[in-house]
Amino acid sequence: MDPKLDIIYRRRSIRIFERKEVEKGLLEELLRAGMAAPSASNGQPWEFVVITDPEPLEQLQSKLHYGKYNAPAAIAVLANLSIAKKESSFRFWVQDCSAATENILVAAAGLGLGSVWIGGYPKEEVTDLIHEILEIPENIYVLNLIYIGYPAEEKPARTQYEAERVHWQKY
Repeated sequence: MDPKLDIIYRRRSIRIFERKEVEKGLLEELLRAGMAAPSASNGQPWEFVVITDPEPLEQLQSKLHYGKYNAPAAIAVLANLSIAKKESSFRFWVQDCSAATENILVAAAGLGLGSVWIGGYPKEEVTDLIHEILEIPENIYVLNLIYIGYPAEEKPARTQYEAERVHWQKY
């Protein structure tokens, strides 16, 4: 593995976090990284809700079936098509917000933070719950939550490369 790509290989899903607050400046860096993502026709439909208050975090962590981790912070990744800069965002908001999510996940690893992607869309029962807890307006789409914190577990860097899944020139 090329050491220049180490940050990508070190990005792992962390599900156990230290009980330590994540500084606002680090959360803002993650958001900058998210908004540096590519988007279709540069539409940038993304918006984010940063959650550090224990009450809504506890609600999310207790009610989301796949979100029962002890992270001290979370970022909800949303799409607001009314502020999107291009019409293509109506077709590509999932890809755009997924690219922003991946940038945040990789940036977290680079900053010494742990993170885990908690899927939302297209599961309406999950997105409805996130809408309700975070008081997100009805016309805003929820893609996912990203839990953020200082990792209380270590995982080795890795790739999941499988040569048999790669086709050169033609399938």
